[in-house]
Amino acid sequence: MFDFISFIPRAIVQGIPLLFGSTGETLTEKSGNLNLGIPGIMYVGGISGVIGSFYYEAGKAAADMNPALTILIPLCCCLLGSFLMGLLYCFLTVTLRANQNVTGLALTTFGVGFGNFFGGSLIKLSGSNLPSIIMTNTSNVFRRTLPFSSSAGTFGKLFLNYGFLAYAAVVIALAGSYILNRTRTGLHLRAVGESPTTADAAGINVTRYKYVSTCVGAMIAGLGGLYYVMDYACGVWTNDAFGDRGWLAIALVIFTIWRPNVGVLASFLFGGLYILHMYIPSGMNLAVKELYKMAPYVVTIVVLVISSMRNKRENQPPASLGLPYFREER
Repeated sequence: MFDFISFIPRAIVQGIPLLFGSTGETLTEKSGNLNLGIPGIMYVGGISGVIGSFYYEAGKAAADMNPALTILIPLCCCLLGSFLMGLLYCFLTVTLRANQNVTGLALTTFGVGFGNFFGGSLIKLSGSNLPSIIMTNTSNVFRRTLPFSSSAGTFGKLFLNYGFLAYAAVVIALAGSYILNRTRTGLHLRAVGESPTTADAAGINVTRYKYVSTCVGAMIAGLGGLYYVMDYACGVWTNDAFGDRGWLAIALVIFTIWRPNVGVLASFLFGGLYILHMYIPSGMNLAVKELYKMAPYVVTIVVLVISSMRNKRENQPPASLGLPYFREER
């Protein structure tokens, strides 16, 4: 029988990096910027957190580590690295008006190379005989669950047995949805994404909104990389271990119709599809197992086809998505 009790928590844990990535990309795209560098930004966020925790853990026993600093140091390093990636993207696409598609792909390539270079360097510094580095003490703090989760039975196992970043991902997604739809700032941001010319004529600083939303979106996406390393992978950094999660996060933006609140359940759905092959019996037939592994990508393709057929205006991407804004042409 299908074991839902063990499947659902693993699907949620698998979906949290996707939720961080899709929430950050949604905020970015609402300003009209199409940032295809999300996979690279998640990678940089992960390795930046690893660098901070590596130097803090160096020469310290678990009892000597301050729990607050154990969280804050990698968290701040992650946010700083992701912010700089978002700032670089904005400088190239908003200030210099470079092609957004090319810039995003370049950032992804750069981010993966950046992570692999420093990851390999840390592995050599640690003297490990394995192609990985482990931050066990930091991971134990990040993965610490609510104190009453073990006594809450099935409910606790399904909903309370996660680290603080998992709950932060849900809160950030819901807060992002509220800001976009219920505040004046969100209204201005959506106006910039729909028609920067009109927004500029109304006195809205288009450049500032593009910079802020893209950099904040990059920082949120970077947290997905930090969560993957410190929580999902139990503090183990291995080069090229992120797989295609960054690309699935971008696909989720379309799947959720640019709504961060919908992304909460959608990310868990995609997380479940990602590990579905581990729970469906396939015997010794490896070909069938490989077909099950295709599930998230098949769903992504179907979603892209369906989204292209939508006629409702509220289901469409921002009108100026991917287009540079030239104020002189206003």
